[in-house]
Amino acid sequence: MRITIIGYGKMGREVERLAIKRGHEIVLKIDKNNTEDIDSEEFIKSNVAIEFTTPETAYENITACIQRGVPLVSGTTGWTSQLPWVKDLLASKGGSFLYASNFSIGVNILFSLNKKLAAIMNGLPGYNVEIGEIHHTMKKDSPSGTAISLAGDIINECERYESWHPDKKGIEGSIRIHSDRIGQVTGTHKVKWNSDIDAISLEHESYSRQGFALGAVIAAEFIHKKKGFFTMTDLLGF
Repeated sequence: MRITIIGYGKMGREVERLAIKRGHEIVLKIDKNNTEDIDSEEFIKSNVAIEFTTPETAYENITACIQRGVPLVSGTTGWTSQLPWVKDLLASKGGSFLYASNFSIGVNILFSLNKKLAAIMNGLPGYNVEIGEIHHTMKKDSPSGTAISLAGDIINECERYESWHPDKKGIEGSIRIHSDRIGQVTGTHKVKWNSDIDAISLEHESYSRQGFALGAVIAAEFIHKKKGFFTMTDLLGF
């Protein structure tokens, strides 16, 4: 495939390395210094774009790809309040877009287990849940998109929760998400259910960016000839 990388930071460089290793060609790398290249012939001829940027620029990047007919994979978090408008644009243009708050296969296993445990806990009111996440100090959004996704799935499966909050104090009916930004930590997420007599935890720890980047490249391979909106659930089948 001919791939454009949008956002050429540490994640973009890892995507480039793994994409080339899997036999793909990187035809264009777009960052803050050459944003005008999204109008270039090289970009229009791309088979797919992979986008890891910032919450402030993601929406513009995503809509630009859809409007130009370039299939897109995005892992940028912190912008998804605008996702309904993106889906409307995607439908009107007949484009292809796969979004994930986390491309790690391990994290997506965590998502699946989290949903199943939350459904069980719906019938066990003696347990209360909290979410903790740790990332490196350069991460722009807090809580992480992954933590918000975990909370959203719990809210969907467990009727006693209606919202989440980024706070150290418990609020009835709301899931507390505690965030830490420490050193070069790639990413750790923990869902903990507490009762008066015991606790049950689900935890995922990332050792490097490789899992995220590899998942994004596999996602690009999955969508580049498809039409519509997709998630990692469509790719992985669970």
